[in-house]
Parts: sequence; structure tokens; C-alpha cells
Amino acid sequence: MKTIVCEKEECCRRAADQIQDLLQKKPTAVLALACGRSMQPLFEELAKRCAAGELSLKEARVFALTEYEDCPKELRCRSELERELLARTDLRPENCCFPEDGDGEAYEARIAAVDGLDLAVLGLGDNGHFGYNEPATPYDSRTHRQKLTDATRRQLVWRFGSEEAVPAFAWTMGVKTIVEAREILVLAFGEEKAKPAFQMLYARDDSFVPAAFLQLPLNVTVYLDPAAAAKI
Repeated sequence: MKTIVCEKEECCRRAADQIQDLLQKKPTAVLALACGRSMQPLFEELAKRCAAGELSLKEARVFALTEYEDCPKELRCRSELERELLARTDLRPENCCFPEDGDGEAYEARIAAVDGLDLAVLGLGDNGHFGYNEPATPYDSRTHRQKLTDATRRQLVWRFGSEEAVPAFAWTMGVKTIVEAREILVLAFGEEKAKPAFQMLYARDDSFVPAAFLQLPLNVTVYLDPAAAAKI
């Protein structure tokens, strides 16, 4: 696991460099993308590069890492990716997939049909989750319906307006689905990420801290701003 500490803007530029390098070598690369606050500056950087003609997502295949259950359309991960990427880049709608149909096995089959994930781009939850693989999620989990913990629901108040409005369940790629990606990027910013970032890097690789499973794959790059790196 390679850890890079720099300001948030530089983290996103470097992460975008990795994505751009991959797509230049393999325009049809398969990307798993998280949503949320950590991803928004990265999506902004990707959109700028597409507008400048430096990057193309035209042939890329994108699989959303997560999707909420029973929530307004405008708050779904699908809507975020439509706003941030589909509307601002040359990414094609027909090349985007979302785990929202209640069939995890079908989603896994779609990933397998394109020979797996080339790159997974992840955020980091305050309780150490990635995707919505909450504490106690087993290593061998695949795409599944996940009950969100109280800690995660509090973390999502910024998106839904109140804890009561946060959906109780979400669909998420499983731990094993994600760690099988050929390359993994993790973005974590802010002082609230300092503890989970430390645990991701140094905790035992068991399900108590899901992100510690990211110690196992060989090709993982973690981007932290100074606040998120304060405890390492």
C-alpha cells in the first residue's frame, strides 16, 4: 500500500493522473467509482481534463460502487454520476452500470463479463467502511444489500438533510469484489478521516475495520490530505 500525503487539490490531480494514464493505455478500462464529498473534487478534475481534450472516457465502462435504497431520485448515486460525469464528459450512459435492481448476483455477472475491474476508486467511511461494507462485513462478500450503521447514517446527513431522511439500506459492491480490482485508489480528506485512515493502514485485516482489508491487495494507492494523515 502506497500512501501519499498532500493538499486535497494535489491529491485529486495525482489520482486523476493515474486514471488518465490507465485510460491512455486501455481506453476500454473498467472503473468502479464511489460517490460523495471525497469524489466531487476528483470528478471536477476529470471533467476539466475532458473539456481540455486531455482525457477521454468515451470507451470506459463505469460501475457505481454503491446505490441507496428507497431514496429520492436526485439523491441517488446514479444522479450524482449523471451530474458530475455524464453531463460533463464524453462518458456514455450505456457504459454505466448501477447496483440498484436488487440483484447482486446479476451485478457481479456484469462485472465478470467485462473481465473484472481495472480500477476501483474509493472513499473512506468514518467507521472504516469502504463502499458500504460496514464493520463485520466478511472478506468474501460480493455485491449485496447492506443495512447502514448509525455512524454511517450520521455521516450522510450532509447529503440527505437529516439522519431520519438517510435510507436504512444501500446496495454495495462487496469486499472481495473491490479487492480483486487490478488497481485501487483511496481518497480521504479532513480530520474526521484521521482515525479510519490510521486503522486502514495499521489495524488487523479483519472485518472489525473493513478498510484494513485494503492492506491485502498489492496495487493500492492512498491519497490523504494533512488533516486525514494526522495520526499516521
